[in-house]
Amino acid sequence: GIIAQRPPERPLRAAGPAAQENSESILPAHGRTTISMPAAAGRCGAILCIGGIFMIRVSPSILAADFADLGRDIGRIKQAGAEYVHIDVMDGLFVPNISIGLPVLSCIRKVTDLTLDVHLMIDRPVRYAERFCQAGADIVTVHVEADTQENTLEALRIIRACGKKPAICVKPKTPAEAVLPFIGLVDLILVMTVEPGFGGQSFMADMMPKVQAIRAYIDEKNPGCELEVDGGVNAQTAKLCTAAGANVLVAGSAFFKAEDKAAFVQAVK
Repeated sequence: GIIAQRPPERPLRAAGPAAQENSESILPAHGRTTISMPAAAGRCGAILCIGGIFMIRVSPSILAADFADLGRDIGRIKQAGAEYVHIDVMDGLFVPNISIGLPVLSCIRKVTDLTLDVHLMIDRPVRYAERFCQAGADIVTVHVEADTQENTLEALRIIRACGKKPAICVKPKTPAEAVLPFIGLVDLILVMTVEPGFGGQSFMADMMPKVQAIRAYIDEKNPGCELEVDGGVNAQTAKLCTAAGANVLVAGSAFFKAEDKAAFVQAVK
């Protein structure tokens, strides 16, 4: 398909000589550099790609939270030092599970100023893209498998027109090249490292070559785009993900089961 391009917009990227001068150690990893920042920077990790230095961000998934006290658990996400709140929306059609929707998202928006990272695991998301933006999402991710290419492009256009960040996602069986028709239009690409639909699954390490391939596409075609992984991420598997080029890590069960959630966030970074 045709690769659409858009003007660069990179508010999430940290780059420049100052950032590189502040690095404590630089170790090559699969064609890019993993950087451990100094203690003064809170020991936050980063990866150095062609587009610049990307801070490693953690996006705890509320699918593993206690929905009887969701406001408390979202507060714990911020207290732990995570940057995003990952919100999985499932319709029971695109994936075999039903989770939450627009009313819950609107309530979450009222109780946090963190970035709301909304993952639409729904059929034909173009129908609801605008409403999720209006409900408070900051990033809206749609699956390339959920509709035709034409409708997916339209969903991304709607999200951008609403002033939000459009993103796409690929399931484990979808090849890396499926992102190419959309890569110039998105701010984030999500690679599933489990089959979508349920939390608590085991990490699929065989997805790392796909993460590497998509990082190469991003470096070539849209260097400011972030690369996210979702599924089975913990303190051990996170290292595989960042080495492959991911800089946004979705963690559900591992985050909410951690006794020291701040320590967990620092460990995965």
